[in-house]
Amino acid sequence: MASQAIVTWKENMHFEGTAVGHTIQMDALPPTGQGQGIGPMTMLLVALGGCTGMDIVHILQKERQSLTGLSVEVVGARAKDYPMVYTDIEVVYRVRGYGLSHDAVKRAVELSEEKYCSVGIMLGKTAKITSRVEIEEG
Repeated sequence: MASQAIVTWKENMHFEGTAVGHTIQMDALPPTGQGQGIGPMTMLLVALGGCTGMDIVHILQKERQSLTGLSVEVVGARAKDYPMVYTDIEVVYRVRGYGLSHDAVKRAVELSEEKYCSVGIMLGKTAKITSRVEIEEG
């Protein structure tokens, strides 16, 4: 299965990415750029959060868990030398719902991290990824 994205230079360090009918803005922070979008490396963290978040929502809904909210905080530390890849990534899952099974949530996270989230599995080839889960009633 192939995917395609088109990235177009707008000005300075501002680029526009288009894929499957959606557009995103990318830019470097000042002084290199003007901060008109998310940087490409930070976008990888967003992609990881979205990928694993989608997995967890899907799995918990299939398990008929009463999920009312989910946020995924992703923090990455990069190497000091080029190519400055991520070396350590921490993922914090904040799961909210009514009467959630801690075992079901833990299993959903494990399935995402070990089997389904291709972004996380790919990033795990260069970075040590750690995670923790916080469950809140409501």
